[in-house]
Amino acid sequence: MQISAVDLEVVKASLSGIVQEMQNSLFRTGFSTIVRESQDASCALMNTRGEIIAQHVVLPLHIGAFPACTAAVLRTFDGAIADGDAFVINHPYEGGSPHAPDICVLTPVFFEGALFGFCGSIAHKSDIGGPVPGSCSGQAREVFNEGLHLPAVRYQTRNEPNTDLERLIAANSRTPELVLGDMRGQLGSCRLAERRVNELLAKYGRAKVAACCERLFELGEAKVRAAVAEWADGRYEAERFIDDDGVDLNKPVRIHVIAEKKADRLHFDFRGSADQTKGPANIRPPLVQAACAYCLISMIDPHMYVSSGLLNAYTIDAREGSVLNPRFPAPVNTYNPTIHALVDAVYDALSRIVPEKIRADGAGSRSIIIGGRTTTTGKGYVQYEIIGGGAGARPTKDGMSGTSVNQSNAKIAPVEILESEFPTRMLRYELIRDSGGPGHFRGGLGIRREYLNLADARFSIRSTKHVVPPNGFADGHPGRVGDILINPGGAGEKRLPTRYADYPLKTDDVFRLDSPGGGGYGDPLERAPARVLDDVREGVVSPEAAARDYGVVVTCNGGAWAVDEAATAARRSAMSADAARQQPTGRQA
Repeated sequence: MQISAVDLEVVKASLSGIVQEMQNSLFRTGFSTIVRESQDASCALMNTRGEIIAQHVVLPLHIGAFPACTAAVLRTFDGAIADGDAFVINHPYEGGSPHAPDICVLTPVFFEGALFGFCGSIAHKSDIGGPVPGSCSGQAREVFNEGLHLPAVRYQTRNEPNTDLERLIAANSRTPELVLGDMRGQLGSCRLAERRVNELLAKYGRAKVAACCERLFELGEAKVRAAVAEWADGRYEAERFIDDDGVDLNKPVRIHVIAEKKADRLHFDFRGSADQTKGPANIRPPLVQAACAYCLISMIDPHMYVSSGLLNAYTIDAREGSVLNPRFPAPVNTYNPTIHALVDAVYDALSRIVPEKIRADGAGSRSIIIGGRTTTTGKGYVQYEIIGGGAGARPTKDGMSGTSVNQSNAKIAPVEILESEFPTRMLRYELIRDSGGPGHFRGGLGIRREYLNLADARFSIRSTKHVVPPNGFADGHPGRVGDILINPGGAGEKRLPTRYADYPLKTDDVFRLDSPGGGGYGDPLERAPARVLDDVREGVVSPEAAARDYGVVVTCNGGAWAVDEAATAARRSAMSADAARQQPTGRQA
């Protein structure tokens, strides 16, 4: 079918607008702070093959999850899908959810009696059962330790709800009102999208809209291939390590990639990665594919239209039985540190091809989960927070401080919301001085959050880079590692591992989370003294670190900071001479 450029752009903008409206509806109707405040959710439209025809990128990993979830619905209910139906799935192996708390709701779109596609949303749930509040045990040894798992099941039949399913889910959750409220919000956003898609089909016709969707697939793939064709041919490899898997605490987990580029073809080989882990550090292939798509989007065009066409522009190979392609029932629930290591490794490998697009490693991601009973109503609660850190520096800019990095786009919940909804008080919330990796361009700063616990509770954390620091690049230094301390500075101080489940917090216990800083880029001795002085004035870098890491000596007279030019020149000269006497380390891997 012949499609005009104008019609294609109008349909593309309309599809994007529908998904954006879905997102707005979901976030405004969310019951939990996870959805309402942190926005840990995504929406998408799929065709009858389960391929994404439009996605508003909040969580990029869902570009792999939606097709896998839709494929499971099509396999299970082929020939038995009707207008007004709705389906639910959260099984990482049967579908594509990153972990069981990410429940996917799908509704079919019918136009003039025929199936056109699906509307879908994936949103994290506060609790779906399992041994610990929040359903994210860092010590899980199989998926059966990770809460209720639903294969593709029918949620509504011709707009009539399956109350048995809702009662089953509610009975398995510590926060049933929040879980069901969020699910109904997801369903509402999908029903809204159904109406909008039908309006679009009525305006332009099924054939034209379908043809536009196919053309968008072609353009997405062509755009990636055209960019790849301009890169240098070659075979490039890199690796990163995760602190541990939550079970073998002294055993880093290797993520290894070989990026092989020839003409307009790009292949990612992950077969050198570690075997699947005992603990929940494993991820499934749909997430591996999505992580690679995220890297390519960010390196080619961050504003690229997102569809499954992008996934056709490259290939991946993840060995079965590895941490990136585990065998059922290997645990997967604390998957995010593995994704961050994979993304950092892919960036590293591709930096040999497009060095102007590279950046140092960032903080990764972390979540804290506190569960208990409220001091007012006695109902169960789950305080689930997603916390960022420092971003890695870039070839022309410092890294951002206190932000989400890589594929983690969720927001940090406001202090006012936390203190009004949960028995907690925020004692400190600040950037950590000197946590950004020194470099010609400095890494972003990590975050310190210190809490006073007001009621007995159960505490879990899933984090990363508390042992293995965020790498610097091009002679930039690593960022500061993260940390988690219970009652810091007190007689009963205790440091928890990167992943930990079910620590018993007592009333009046204090816990402090430090997130890592980003790695630096370039030689710190090349950073202009005036910029180092600005960092000292702003409290980003201490005077001691300015001299130690940057060779910049600053003085303070009457509250006014200044660079001691003579002392700085002498110190930098001495540091350069000392570095020349040592064996060159070259660029960090």
